[in-house]
Amino acid sequence: MKVTGYRSLTTEHDWGRPIGDANGVMPDSRTEVHVLIVETDSGLEGVGVGPHGDIDRVFGAVEGEDPRAVSALYDRMLARVFKTGHSGATFGAIGAIDMALWDLKAKAAGEPLWRTLGGLDRFVPGYASGLDIALDDDALANLYERFADRGFSAGKLKGGRNLGHDLRRLEALRDVLGRNSAHPALMFDANESWNRSQAVRFVTALERTVDLTWIEEPVRRWDAAGLASVRRGVRAAVATGENLTGLEQYRPLLDADAIDIVQVGNVWGITHFLRVAAVAHGRDLPVSPVAYHANPLAHAAVAVPNHLTCEVQDLSSPVGIEVDQEFADGGIVLGEEPGLGIRVDEDRIKAVRAAGPPAVISGPHVRPDRAGLRIVPDSRQEEPIGGPAVERVGS
Repeated sequence: MKVTGYRSLTTEHDWGRPIGDANGVMPDSRTEVHVLIVETDSGLEGVGVGPHGDIDRVFGAVEGEDPRAVSALYDRMLARVFKTGHSGATFGAIGAIDMALWDLKAKAAGEPLWRTLGGLDRFVPGYASGLDIALDDDALANLYERFADRGFSAGKLKGGRNLGHDLRRLEALRDVLGRNSAHPALMFDANESWNRSQAVRFVTALERTVDLTWIEEPVRRWDAAGLASVRRGVRAAVATGENLTGLEQYRPLLDADAIDIVQVGNVWGITHFLRVAAVAHGRDLPVSPVAYHANPLAHAAVAVPNHLTCEVQDLSSPVGIEVDQEFADGGIVLGEEPGLGIRVDEDRIKAVRAAGPPAVISGPHVRPDRAGLRIVPDSRQEEPIGGPAVERVGS
């Protein structure tokens, strides 16, 4: 079996709600979803998901090769761009191809990927995460009620701009998830919007009222000293890693003892996750995948010894995509279909995309002006961080 080519598709997911984080909110409830189909001379096709605009830079490393040699082909893709670098869009292309190759490998074996990778239990513990910063209180409660109906007892809120607002929402989340646990796990994601002083003051203020399991991306992803400073200043665990592209980017954070929860983005592929999980396990640290459509890393999560919990952002799938998995008992139940269990209806996708909207360059993927440089996180907030006293620069 040899790789002969690929097809690239773009579909959309309708979240049915506004989504965003401290950096911004998407202008539409529909977002683009990129799907890669890798073709072989045997007729088997592998599916990967995630943006892969730089695919032509690395596809030559796998074309004509046996897709079952996934790990070796992953390294060949990295080697193909070693002078120019593999971060960003290039790493996304490598990740999408890597997913498709693992999908092919498991399909060739006639088994789901979680079995090919050595998993025993097809249940993946998870937490609910609604990308929810734009929701009002009623909409927030209604969203997490739907997650609670599926047994979730852990959830993560977006925030970091308004202390009173965030406290009220965290308490509401605690009440909703309290249906399933006397002590639900509450996580909070600032999406790199703070400086280290803001992070410690904001989280310390939150912790006077709620017990946070972790604080996610409190400062910039590469700021090992800043993350370590936050970790020393708060009770909650510090989580980061979803935007790191390669083992070398984790090394300074681990060497600085800066993180407690090692996160990995789904869009960077199966092999990347397995390698990061192994490095984290060597430090006795847990690993947690950050969600993307179809949750492909869930298959790898059951095969590593240090998986903690997997983010679940929605209970539905993009247009034209069906996934052999269920959400129950507070997690993901993987199915028995060969490979990743992702079925693609190309005709439906093409019909939907015939008059599709252009990509929007705005929202949470664009860093706003003055992020991390504000005297207070939001000049319109009802009160300064930590109480009524005026916050001083650098305090």
